Amino acid sequence: MKKILMGLALSASVATTATAGGMAEPMMEPEVVVEQSTSSGGFLIPLIILVLIAVAINHGGGGSTPPPA
Repeated sequence: MKKILMGLALSASVATTATAGGMAEPMMEPEVVVEQSTSSGGFLIPLIILVLIAVAINHGGGGSTPPPA
């Protein structure tokens, strides 16, 4: 009888250590998404500045009309 009880105790202890941690859910790595950005501001801002300079030169600051004769 002692041998049966010892066998049951030993098998119970082995069974509990085998399932002690349980099954962990698998970890999924997050998907990395790289977004390509088109930077139109790289040439748009200098173009606007050149247009403003050209407009300022064309309007020339006064003296374009000859004095009355």
